[in-house]
Amino acid sequence: MPYVVTRSCCADASCVLACPVNCIHPAPGEPGFATAEMLYVDPRTCVDCGACTTACPVDALKPHTALGEGELPFLELNASYYKENPHADRTPMYVVPKQRAVPAGELSVAVVGAGPAGLFAADELLRHPGVRVTVFDRLPTPYGLARAGVAPDHQDTKQVTELFRAIESQPGFTYRLGVEIGADLTHADLLREYHAVIYAVGAATDKRLGIEGEGLPGSVSATDFVAWYNGHPDHAHDAPALDTERAVVVGNGNVALDVARILTADPDALARTDISDLALAALRASKVREVVLLGRRGPAQAAFTVPELLALSALKDVDVTVEGRPDDLAPDATEKARLLSELAARTPVGGRRRIVLRFLTAPVRLTGEDSVRALEITPTELHTDDDGTVRARPAGDTQTLRTGLVLRSVGYRARPVPGLPFDEDSATVPHESGRVEPGVYVAGWIKRGPTGFIGTNKTCAHETVESLLDDFAAGRLTEPVTGASVAAGGLGLDAWRAIDRTERAAGEAQGRPRVKLTDTESLHRAAAQTAPAAPVRG
Repeated sequence: MPYVVTRSCCADASCVLACPVNCIHPAPGEPGFATAEMLYVDPRTCVDCGACTTACPVDALKPHTALGEGELPFLELNASYYKENPHADRTPMYVVPKQRAVPAGELSVAVVGAGPAGLFAADELLRHPGVRVTVFDRLPTPYGLARAGVAPDHQDTKQVTELFRAIESQPGFTYRLGVEIGADLTHADLLREYHAVIYAVGAATDKRLGIEGEGLPGSVSATDFVAWYNGHPDHAHDAPALDTERAVVVGNGNVALDVARILTADPDALARTDISDLALAALRASKVREVVLLGRRGPAQAAFTVPELLALSALKDVDVTVEGRPDDLAPDATEKARLLSELAARTPVGGRRRIVLRFLTAPVRLTGEDSVRALEITPTELHTDDDGTVRARPAGDTQTLRTGLVLRSVGYRARPVPGLPFDEDSATVPHESGRVEPGVYVAGWIKRGPTGFIGTNKTCAHETVESLLDDFAAGRLTEPVTGASVAAGGLGLDAWRAIDRTERAAGEAQGRPRVKLTDTESLHRAAAQTAPAAPVRG
């Protein structure tokens, strides 16, 4: 098998379009493309041309001869997809992106949020001549969760930022970083200055557990913990309680696995990444030896993806075990069940750090006087509702897990956007194909909820931009007020490039991708060191 997809890829379809024999699926327009954990290469029809790996922005495709030991299971994972999905139609997928005929006059759009959703929206807009895009973000740095959410031991995934660098280099693109909409500027300000506004503000908070003791010190959201080790300015100086031998993560999605890996990782290995220096120092002194991941439901309902579980199972010097009726696992049911069954059968090695996947267990309350000292838990059993939803119900006496650190990882939640309607139940802005009303649009998690992967935002952004362009073509957008200007202020592209150069240079000196600046003052100092203008020659 010449080429293999080796992880939860960005799913932006660059590889699909690049493939001359259409051997990568699911492709755009096919069932499952927008929700697939990953894409798959058909071993029978791949012609070993390498076009896919050149196009991939996150280095997810590799020739089979370059696979490491932990990546070998992806050989069968790619091939097995085609046993159930043969894809007889092999017409090449490549199409020339269609440009819309923008009516006379420039179209100016403000995009609020410089994460993947916002940058993909900017890219979709700039495919059409005559469009100008200004991307706003509250932070002095762009890229959102691609910078502050992807785990530092997943540097290959962070390569998607090279794609974002290409997007921000296009004519018509402008940044205004360090500008908060709702504080520095209002929604009304943007509507006066631009034809349209796209909000791509993501989901910045987390869901609560709703149990007693959740507010105690030592009870932390995984969202904040991830921001801490990634050097997010809002959380870089946090001090999570790492003076405990056991940490408990409530939840079993990909973020929960990320947190468990970082807590049990070799600090010397993390020192070769872009992890925050403050977090690295704290992890070197950490006493955590065991991380328990609690899932209210069973293994079949686990939210983590197969690629992330494969990465966890391939860890060296860390035991990964499964608790919670592992005998119920059917190894021939799904790839995820097979992997969990293998993990359940492993014999732990004494002295290692340990990650425990514990299913059918729910948190009851956190106890402690001044900080968390224990988590009370209860076994659960599964019940299926009339609509097919599988739910967990308490099914026994409570037990006590001694711990000083409990991280909740049960999902992200968006905040209301000032000036826009908000659905409290779904924590999204109501819309129709991204259109809130003519002139106001949404993309990303504020639009669809916290679902999908980095590349899912590309499809999402395309739909939203199509709605915007339809409104512009139909004359439904209001012309900006002549003379109105909110354009001054904030950090532009040159300032961001100065920050980027500073971080990369510091990283190069230490053999790392970058050394992140983690406070606003340092970021602004670096931003001020923009390259001098080239001399004019007569």
